[in-house]
Amino acid sequence: MSIGVPIKLLHEAQGHVVTLELNNGTVYRGKLSEAEDNMNVQLREITVTARDGRVSQLDQVYIRGSHVRFFIVPDMLKNAPMFKKIGPNAMKGRGIGMGRGKATVARAQARGGRGRAGFRGVTRGRGLQQTELSLRFTVFNRSIFYILDSYIN
Repeated sequence: MSIGVPIKLLHEAQGHVVTLELNNGTVYRGKLSEAEDNMNVQLREITVTARDGRVSQLDQVYIRGSHVRFFIVPDMLKNAPMFKKIGPNAMKGRGIGMGRGKATVARAQARGGRGRAGFRGVTRGRGLQQTELSLRFTVFNRSIFYILDSYIN
């Protein structure tokens, strides 16, 4: 299983000053020494602001990831390589492919149904209709969505 972008960003923030808020409202600001995939973090040179506004200093602290509400990382990390835009030629040479199972769906749609009568009042008639299948894809939030269109000539 691969880790997601937020966890990668947290790893990129190691060595930088980060701010994090716990579920109980306490805010920690310090240098991120270590970050784990489950969001457990170790901070050094920390300023702790309690929920009631009291401020204290700590040398180091280890915080369980499930207790963290959010992280604030430095703005300079927006230039990290993982956020690089995908160019127009990045997908060049790669086929779209239908994947397992989608070819079966395409064949079934091209065939014209499952062999039953269909809707009432609609007759299939005699002969075959020529069907052209078209597969489009769009990229949204770095996910590829396939759209299967069928055109009846």
